[in-house]
Order: sequence, then structure tokens, then C-alpha cells
Amino acid sequence: MTKFELVSVPNRSPSASSTGFRLLLPVSTLEEARILLPVGESLVLDKKGQLFILHLHTADEDEPLSSAAAAASDFREALVKMMQSLLTITARIQTRVRPPDKVWEEIWEAVEQEEIDMLLVGWPHSGKTEMTVSDFFHARLDSPPCAVIALRPGEDLIASGSWQHVHNILMPVRGGANSSLTLRVGYSLAQTLNASITLLHVASSTKDERFQFTDQFSPAVYGLERIQRTVTTKGEIPDAVLKEAENHQVIVMGAPTESAGTGRWQGPLVNHILRDTRKTVIAVMEKGKPAEKRPASPSAEMDTPLAVVVDKWFVENTFRSREFEDLEGLVRLKEEQGLTISVGLPALNEEATVGRVIKTIKTGLLDEIPLIDEIILIDSGSTDRTREIAEDLGIPVFIHQEILPELGSYEGKGEALWKSLYVLKGDIIAWVDTDISNIHPRFVYGVVGPLLRDTHIHYVKGFYRRPLREGGRTIVGGGGRVTELTARPFINLFFPELSGLIQPLSGEYAGRRSVLERLPFFTGYGVETGLLLDLFNEFGLGAIAQVDLLERVHHNQPLPSLSKMSFAIMQVVFSRLEKRHNTRLLVDANRTMNLIRYDRQRHYYLDPVEIYERERPPMITVPQYCEKMGRVPLPSGRKENQVTPRGVGL
Repeated sequence: MTKFELVSVPNRSPSASSTGFRLLLPVSTLEEARILLPVGESLVLDKKGQLFILHLHTADEDEPLSSAAAAASDFREALVKMMQSLLTITARIQTRVRPPDKVWEEIWEAVEQEEIDMLLVGWPHSGKTEMTVSDFFHARLDSPPCAVIALRPGEDLIASGSWQHVHNILMPVRGGANSSLTLRVGYSLAQTLNASITLLHVASSTKDERFQFTDQFSPAVYGLERIQRTVTTKGEIPDAVLKEAENHQVIVMGAPTESAGTGRWQGPLVNHILRDTRKTVIAVMEKGKPAEKRPASPSAEMDTPLAVVVDKWFVENTFRSREFEDLEGLVRLKEEQGLTISVGLPALNEEATVGRVIKTIKTGLLDEIPLIDEIILIDSGSTDRTREIAEDLGIPVFIHQEILPELGSYEGKGEALWKSLYVLKGDIIAWVDTDISNIHPRFVYGVVGPLLRDTHIHYVKGFYRRPLREGGRTIVGGGGRVTELTARPFINLFFPELSGLIQPLSGEYAGRRSVLERLPFFTGYGVETGLLLDLFNEFGLGAIAQVDLLERVHHNQPLPSLSKMSFAIMQVVFSRLEKRHNTRLLVDANRTMNLIRYDRQRHYYLDPVEIYERERPPMITVPQYCEKMGRVPLPSGRKENQVTPRGVGL
């Protein structure tokens, strides 16, 4: 008979920080989440660990996966509000979409990726569908890679959706392999619910066995105030449990260690109890023996039809900014992870809008709620009052041509962004254009939120409706002409994995420094395209996300300027095609574009303009940067990937 381990019950703390312990809670309905979340919190608080919520969205066979994006966003938004009312801790939420018969594959994948210690799942039975993660029984559950807690809600719990009616917990124990975990789970729940525990030991008729159990059991429960009764009886285990359960609301028990070929979770003991009681039943199982390491298989992105990969990514990694309106919750996530956040504002002659952009972000996200840690203007040689306005508002101003002067300088937004890595200090860096006339804090918290919620996401792009103003009228959705006529067609042709990006050229985006410092930067208009293609190539589709920022109003560029932007973007695309296929597609002559001009007399002429998208190396290869940031420099031309990618596939 296995001896119990001593159980420690630490003081409760609303700000329990993440240690090594990680609990995964898969949910697919809000009703299921309402029942499971309090149990998950009690277990996390007991270990001062981290709670991970896996939102499992099952897809209908007759509809494209991408059609579920809005429903997934609605669910996450409702789930966050529910968590705010039920929990005192923060949690991380991920969405995964799968066909119904592949749900468990997604759960085990999350267990492995997040290094989960405990899995808490809903347990349907007897045709009931209230707990709808999936058909519970899965072969791997008999020897799981982590501890498993399975909860079958009773009728009272389903009817009320609340644990407030629970005052007495029954805990059948026999000293088996799962006894220590059973005791810890039951006691953690009792602490949370302020409930009493009855220990039930069903022994054979011999007095020696009863005394042996008492001798081994007493040290484990000494001083645990929630355990108020200990009952020792004899007879058939299921009958004894069911009889004693009449005066209790919850049964917490270990899963059987053996079963006659049907799997531990489907054995006669478990089935008997589930069939004959309407009480809430929680069964626990310790981690099994390590499974043999399976040979590496090609990535899911290679094995799955491309359209399905893109659709699946679109559902899982497309967010709405309103999902992240709980700024205090984001601050807690930032602090728990020990992260800092910087906002860089690239600018060139934006005196009409830069002041409002700075005031909005600084007031809402730095002064009132400290979501960001710094905000800096990166100017590219403005000749108006842009810099003076920023300085008057009390934020640091840098001129990009004066940053790292020993490395020279090029004109262009990409050059400013690359050099901003040297002056910005944060672990997460968000860039926001300064020509926005309808600026709102969501332009920052929207792109930062997914990075705080999901550690596998490394880069977040904003998207929005862009009205086009022509003359005295406004065309709703008419903006983004370069995006729709150049960027997205080229991406669909040559990089179709990224075809789910709604606005790949948006100027509002955020990324992790650990990733951005390992990417090259194009110096001009092509910087957004280059970052996107290189990040996909280095870290995979799953590292990229996008967020709906609603609407962006700014000064629309004239067609000749848009033509130059398109020319630069095409250079970047062909540059990456050259790298992929090890060939040469462009020559220096291709870097000059003839713009069509005409004078007042309508005389047409050609105006050759050099548009050369030069490429800056990854900042991690620059010695001055590494010395300032305490990094070990990589040799020039080498991009060592130290961030674990996560693919997206079925």
C-alpha cells in the first residue's frame, strides 16, 4: 500500500504568480467554462502556477474554417468577461479549430508545447452533452503525459452553473498510486469552496488492514482542517461510495489503476458510480510513464492542404481589439511575465496629427494605466513642428539619421524602424504611424494583447477599414489601394500561406524584440512586406497574428506616391523569391522607375526616380547594439532562430 505524501496548503493570494506548475483547461462552451474555471483556479492557486485556457472550436464539415473567425472572437470576448467575474488570477487563452474527431490531438499538442503539468477536462457520460470538449475516452488517457483531472458535473451543478451549493466533499481513498493527487485536488477545492471533506476507506473484513491504513494515512492529513470526518467501512466499493455520497455534493476519487481491457476511465468501478449517482464526480490520474519518442514528422503545414492551413490560421489567429479592453488584466499579464513594452512613433512632417497621437497613447496607456513603459518619437528629418510638439509633450525624440551614425543612414521608414530597435528598451515593441486622425488606445493594446496572451505569437499586424476621401466625399473601404492592387495579389501568388493577412502593409504592429532583432529590415516602403515574409520563413505561420482595429482615418496619398510604394514592395517580393529559388531576377537597372508627369500645357514627360529597397542586417549582428543590450552578437549574415516556432495545421 502506497503511503500518502504530506500536503501543504499555502496562503491564498489573488496575485499568485506563475512558477513551474502549468494547468491546461480545454473548453468549447461557456457553460463548460463556468463550471471548470473555479476548479482550475483552486488547483493553480494551490501550486502558485499558471492557468492556460484552450478554446476548442469544432468546425462544420460543410463550411470553410475561416467563417468561424467571428464566432471564435465572440467566444473569447465572453470568456474574458466570465473570467473577470469568476477568477482572481489571470490566464492565457488560445483558440484552436479542429474537426470533432481531431480534438484530442489538439489537446495533446498543447500539453506538449506548453509543458503542461495537469490537464483539467469536462467528462460527458450517458448521452449527456453539457460538457462538450469531446468524446472523453482516448487511448492516451490510460498513461497520460501529465496528471489528468476529469470532472463530470452533477445535476445541481448543471442547473445552477455555480459551486455555491457545495458544502461537503466525499473522498474515497485506498492508498493507491493516485491517492496523493486525489487528496491534493479535493483539499484545494474544499479550500476554495469553504467546504468540509469526508474521507472514506472501504476495507476488507480484516481489522489489520483497517489499522494499517490508519497508520499510513494519519500523517498525511494531520492538521488539515477541512477534513472533518473519516469513515472506514467494508463491502463493495461502488455501493459504499454511493451510500456515503447521499450526504455530499461532490465525489473526488482516483481513477482505477487497473481495468479489464476497457481502459481505466471506462472500468466497472467508474461506470457504476457515474451511472448510479447524480452528484458531481471528479476523477484524477497521475502522470503515466513517458511514452516512446515518436519520430519527427513533416510539419502539419506540409501535410495539410494549403487552403485548410490558411483557413485554420485565420480562425485561430485573428482577433478583435475589443477582446483586449481589460487593460488592468493586460498589465497583470505583463508583470507576471516580467515584460516591458515600448511604443515607437515613426514620423515625417506630421505636425497636424502627431500631438493627438502622443496625448492619446501617453494618457491612456502610460499615465492612467501603465500598460506601456515608454513612448518615443523616431523622426526622419521633419521640417515642420513635429519634433517640437513631441518634446513639448514630454516624450524623447530621436532623429533616425543621427542614431548609430557610424553605420551611415538611408532615407525611408524602414531605416527609421530598424534604428529604433537601438533606442527603444522594451521586450515588446509596438510601432504606430503618426498620421492617424482618429487615434485610439486600441491601436496599441490591440496589437500588444495577443503577445501577452499567447507566448507562441511573436508578431501582430493590425487591420481596419480605411475610408478614401476624394474631393468632398468619402468612400467607405476605398483605402488600402496598394494593399489590394499589389501586396495581396503578390502574396497570394508567391506566398499563399500568408494570404489570410487582411492588411499586410498596415503601419500598426507589434513584435517581440527577441524576434525583431533577428530579422533584416528593408529601408523604405517595403519594410512591412519584408518583415512579414522573413518572419514567416523563420518562425512559421503560427507566430503571426492579426487584430481588427476597426477604422483608420488618415491623409490618403496621391497615385504617383502609391505607384512608388508598389514598385518598392515588388522589389522586396522578388528579392525573397531570389533567395528561395537561389536565382537572380532583378538587376540594378530595375531600381529606377519612370513616373509619368505632365505640365500645365498637358505636355507629358518621363521623370525617372530611383527607388532602391536596401536591406539592413539583423540588429543582433550589430556590435554596438549587442553591447548596449547585453546580447551576444551573431556573425553578419547569420540568423540563429532561438524562438520556438509553432506551425498551424490539422
